[in-house]
Amino acid sequence: MPRAKVLVVDDEPGVLRTVERILAAPCDVHAFGRPSLALAAAQEEPFELAILDIRMPEMDGFELMSRLGAIQPDVEVIFMTGSTDERDARLVRAIRERAFFFLTKPFDREVLLTLVQRCLEAHRLDMENRAHVERLERELRAAQVFQQSLLPERTAATEEIELAFHYEPCGELCGDFCDYVLQDGAPGALIVSDVSGHGAPAAMLTGMIKQVFHDAGPESFAPGVILERIVSANRMFGYGKHLTAFCARIHSRSGTLEYVSAGHPPGLLLRSEGALALLESSAPLIHPLLPDWHWEQRVVPIHRGDRLFLYTDGLIEAMSSSGEEFGLERLQHAVGRCGERQDGNEGGAFLSAIRRELRSFTEGRPLGDDLTLLVARCR
Repeated sequence: MPRAKVLVVDDEPGVLRTVERILAAPCDVHAFGRPSLALAAAQEEPFELAILDIRMPEMDGFELMSRLGAIQPDVEVIFMTGSTDERDARLVRAIRERAFFFLTKPFDREVLLTLVQRCLEAHRLDMENRAHVERLERELRAAQVFQQSLLPERTAATEEIELAFHYEPCGELCGDFCDYVLQDGAPGALIVSDVSGHGAPAAMLTGMIKQVFHDAGPESFAPGVILERIVSANRMFGYGKHLTAFCARIHSRSGTLEYVSAGHPPGLLLRSEGALALLESSAPLIHPLLPDWHWEQRVVPIHRGDRLFLYTDGLIEAMSSSGEEFGLERLQHAVGRCGERQDGNEGGAFLSAIRRELRSFTEGRPLGDDLTLLVARCR
């Protein structure tokens, strides 16, 4: 293991010799009688610890510490002082200005050795902790990029359906997820889900949901089949995570919408003439502790110009500054207003209008939960 490099700066040659002699065995000591020489040395090689006199020519120890910190931000500092008449003013300042500790001259050999050992150990642990945090941050960024890659294009359209979604995580890794499959001449399939909690376990479950959703192609993306498979897969994870999901299949040519909503907030079907229908839950939420999960696949009419609007609970549970929830009733009014303003086919504009309504309600404060909005319109 390499010996720690220690910088010692004092304008008294006797003090320098004493410190060098005491620390020569455990440390690689670089001693200087002038601050300018110490700064030049710091430009050439790194030091774990600097032991600095407070009163020196050229500059005092506080200024030297500041300049050393600009060159080597991680260097630890121990101050030495021969002054006892200004203890409160100088030594308290030494501690407040990030110095590890201070010594009053003349100092005891064992005190110096022990203090340097403790300082270097604290420095080592701090550097290891920083390296650990940096590694976790890199891995978290990589996981975030991966989770974002699971999402499809934000907008899509066929001859019969146009779709757009808004995805807004409140942290690096979240539990919200949405996906869709749109093909000309085939029913449109879509899913919006919300896994409880945040972090890696929730993100892993969103990956599972995507896989299950796309594996349902041979069954023509039947909503009940998709959610049954999600239930089975969720039981294998063992994290105790539960989730809600709304899975739908839109048959534009026959004018029908099939859906299963597993404990999810009600979907909203905005008719072209302005009427609004609630698509209530038709199955319990998905939880590994619920052994007998059952569902009902419901069918409702959907026509040209109708919009299906889905969302996660981060929307209706968003809070105002007074602690009031946005709520389902307020959302219904907002969807009606935003639908009236959008006379074109641009789903993104509709979602942006909903998001502005929410931002106005929360007065621009950060959301406390992930937010996903999706709108699908029959053309």
